[in-house]
Amino acid sequence: MGDTQARHLVLLGTGTSVGVPMIGCHCDVCESDDPRNQRTRCGVAVEAPEGLFLIDTPPELRLQLVRERIDNVHAALFTHDHADHIFGLDDLRICGQRLGQSIPLYCELPVEEQIRRAYHYAFSTPSPSTHRGAIPRLHFERIDLQPFSLLGTTVTPIRLQHGRLPVLGFRFNNVAYCTDVSQIPASSWAQLEGLDVLIIDALRDKPHPTHFSVDQSLDVIHRVQPRKAYLTHISHDLDHDTTNARLPENVEMAWDGLKIPLEDPS
Repeated sequence: MGDTQARHLVLLGTGTSVGVPMIGCHCDVCESDDPRNQRTRCGVAVEAPEGLFLIDTPPELRLQLVRERIDNVHAALFTHDHADHIFGLDDLRICGQRLGQSIPLYCELPVEEQIRRAYHYAFSTPSPSTHRGAIPRLHFERIDLQPFSLLGTTVTPIRLQHGRLPVLGFRFNNVAYCTDVSQIPASSWAQLEGLDVLIIDALRDKPHPTHFSVDQSLDVIHRVQPRKAYLTHISHDLDHDTTNARLPENVEMAWDGLKIPLEDPS
């Protein structure tokens, strides 16, 4: 990936933990023909100067990467350890084989511990019967809330609250990604200032104990004043077109496959 090539953030998925359409539901949104109402679980791909990294590895990761024609992933960041954010990790096995090296996983200690439990076969001594390629090549890098360099991009972790669970958002190139959030700690607001783009959780209209509602997200957007904002982690309660019609001019519903240009800092 050359330095002169335009780079993007790609929203691989924009749906809530059960996805949209939801199993067994026949509401208007779940049966909609609008592809923007078909939402896989939340994840992001970021084209950096020296490669591509993911934010979270949702269960549909293989389908998302194939859909976006993404051939290789060089690293992954994790917001937290819930199933809809980590259970596509084995899909990176082919990337480690292709690259010939292990893929770094950037996360906090509780997330590492859960990934080690869920993917124990990737971090234990292989049995004699294990064939080559059966085990993903992965290693952990600890996030400590300090900015760090990744593939030529500076990444700033942002502390958020997902109900009572501390989680992370991430900022880079004046873009911030804040999924699965119901509260922003006082110490984190400054990290959301001066944004070109804010991507933020907006599950539904009705309040939820662990996610922002649409109105709560709009309050955040009004406070931090990004040039553009997108709503993500969307449930089947929100139709794309009808919700968009009532949003402020600089706010839009996100959709699977949305590409957001990343401008290099001057």
